[in-house]
Amino acid sequence: MTNEDAAKVLRAARDLAPTIAARAAEIEEARRLPADLLGELKAAGCFRMFLPRSHGGFEVDLRTGMDVLETLARADGATGWTVMLGSESPHLFALLPRARFDAVYAGGPDVIIGGGFNAQGEAHVTEGGYRVTGRWSFASGCEHADWLFGNCVLMDGGRPRMGAAGDAGDMPETRGMLFPAREARILDTWSVLGLRGTGSHDIAIEGAFCPEERSFDIFRGQSSVPGPGFVAPVLHFVLHMGAVAVGIAQGALDETVALARSGKKRLYARAELAASPVFQVHLGRAETSVRAARALLRDTGAELWDACVNDPGAAVAMAPRISGALAWVTEVAARAVDACYQAGGGGVARDASPVQRRFRDIHTFSQHAAAAEGWFGQAGAALLGQPTGFWT
Repeated sequence: MTNEDAAKVLRAARDLAPTIAARAAEIEEARRLPADLLGELKAAGCFRMFLPRSHGGFEVDLRTGMDVLETLARADGATGWTVMLGSESPHLFALLPRARFDAVYAGGPDVIIGGGFNAQGEAHVTEGGYRVTGRWSFASGCEHADWLFGNCVLMDGGRPRMGAAGDAGDMPETRGMLFPAREARILDTWSVLGLRGTGSHDIAIEGAFCPEERSFDIFRGQSSVPGPGFVAPVLHFVLHMGAVAVGIAQGALDETVALARSGKKRLYARAELAASPVFQVHLGRAETSVRAARALLRDTGAELWDACVNDPGAAVAMAPRISGALAWVTEVAARAVDACYQAGGGGVARDASPVQRRFRDIHTFSQHAAAAEGWFGQAGAALLGQPTGFWT
């Protein structure tokens, strides 16, 4: 399933991982990726790995992309998350007309988009496009993005335009509005528990015009770019998130093993941590859980990729199971990190502790709407032949 370029970008990510891990505290303090590291990640091909070769990308398969993202998140959760969203830029640009997609990449392959998926803006229909006002939260990587978008409720004659029956029912229509980054305001709001290095500030647009050809349907749009990587892109995004969660958990395990091997002995304990049977049980359980989560993601990813290649309709039908898988992987990853944190003693409560950073990162990750427990209900409804809400 891989090609020479795919192997190259994975090797480059692995080569960069020690540098990223060594700079994790710096990344967190800056609340963004440093410019020089961003440049190294671009040079490694991380932001163009999903872009078609016809446009200067590596066109990697889903499994390779997940491996790259896990590798980066294992080094630093914020880096994994930020690269994940930046690397998905071609999937979003592909929802534009093909001519516009080609124009975006005419100047080179490392074009990064950021923005807000939640419909927190209004797009008023006007001649040739829309007049847009809104403020969107969680725009990860917005400070280094070339383009920014905000999902909007479409307004026609001052009222929300309602979806057609059988499509969105009585829900308002929504559409993403795309702007050059210089046309949006970035509001410094990213003061949070974890994933601080993602720079996920708010962005705002006030009364700006967006031409029709620079708008797209985020969740139900059809790609203008052929190929299995562009079938059901939102489902690819869900599995990418799972890879980042596993990477964060694996990083916590790595750091806990290193701590135990250093001769760590908890206060009042009779033996060093590494010699404690109780610690060994908890560590073994956590490591087995993370391997199980990785195995589920890889198995699900292989099935989705096969469907994208051979039967796109079957790919879309996998949506409830894929969403349920992310909810489970997130729970498992959080429990594994919790076990590492609890085993580490008082020292891991310090800001300087990498285990503490993993703890904060995974619990911030777990608050994401895509990882919520409710997605298990979608998977259950699908098993019963019942409507599955968002995915119906």
